Amino acid sequence: MTKKVLHIDMDAFYASVEQRDFPQYRGRPLVVGGRPEQRGAVAAASYEARQYGIHSAMPARVAQQRCPELIFAPPRFEVYKAVSEQIRAVFHRYTDLVEPLSLDEAYLDVTVNALGEPSALAIARRIKADILAATGLTASAGVSVNKFLAKMASGQNKPDGLTLILPEQAEAFVAALPIEKFHGIGQVTARKMHSLGIATGADLRPWAEADLVRHFGKVGRFYYRVARGQDDRPVNPNRIRKSIGAERSFSPDLTTLAEITAALERVVAEVGRRLRDLGRQGYTLTLKIKYANYRQITRSRTFAAAVGAESPLLTWAQDMLLAHLERGQPVRLLGLTLSNLEPTGAPDYVQLSLEV
Repeated sequence: MTKKVLHIDMDAFYASVEQRDFPQYRGRPLVVGGRPEQRGAVAAASYEARQYGIHSAMPARVAQQRCPELIFAPPRFEVYKAVSEQIRAVFHRYTDLVEPLSLDEAYLDVTVNALGEPSALAIARRIKADILAATGLTASAGVSVNKFLAKMASGQNKPDGLTLILPEQAEAFVAALPIEKFHGIGQVTARKMHSLGIATGADLRPWAEADLVRHFGKVGRFYYRVARGQDDRPVNPNRIRKSIGAERSFSPDLTTLAEITAALERVVAEVGRRLRDLGRQGYTLTLKIKYANYRQITRSRTFAAAVGAESPLLTWAQDMLLAHLERGQPVRLLGLTLSNLEPTGAPDYVQLSLEV
């Protein structure tokens, strides 16, 4: 049986919730996040704001420079979580094979579904309509035979998009896709691929798997398969997330301590957003620094009690940076990861004494 996979992605989720709830925001450029005077960062941007080149993790100061009339809305994560629960309830009307990726996106396997509906496209239409009726918000859907193709499809016609990639269309679709658009290929990897003459899926496909592994490590096997439109990963409703992190690469390299600490703040803001989205906290914080000469270091700190989005992550990350940064060395990448995760609000267990 041909697998039928959906990727549902809400459109500018945080910003759209704010525009739904506050009519004065509708049709205006808006971001959710900290204000410039707070040295904040953009957590989400409305489509009106995106027209100015504003995007998530951008410093609020830069966003305001690009759009002086920009509206800054403080985040309301409890509201976003409540809306996300409404959306997930819609998913489960159709299938129990739902793999959430964050508050606003998920994979669904509808090969076998509660309606007995043979058309995955018809199910995607119904889910979009149900989400709109339940929340007043639009979602974009990708429909295909595996997770990679469904994910790529959902981003093709945002907002309120619906894109189907049939098996016989997969090869041509991937061949025309710019390498930067591939899910799982970040800025650093994209630049390396460009240096190897790989600009599109058509350029990636002729490469032998062994050569991709030699250049990119184990993930080269994934690149080899998706270049052919292949992805055998199942939709896993019980996936256990082992870590949550973010990283950013810089061009040109960062050369001053002020630049480096400001960049770290944006990385911390992204990690905090993901922790809130997924309702997770953890025990081990890891900082990654890659220098201009490609030398990389990682340093970790483990806490006795779990830390989360509301913890002073920025203070701890800055402490680690100042303790381990090699002054005078240009920095090309910063990353921060929280691991040893558990659900937010999990109880602290105390070891009981065996003494009578």
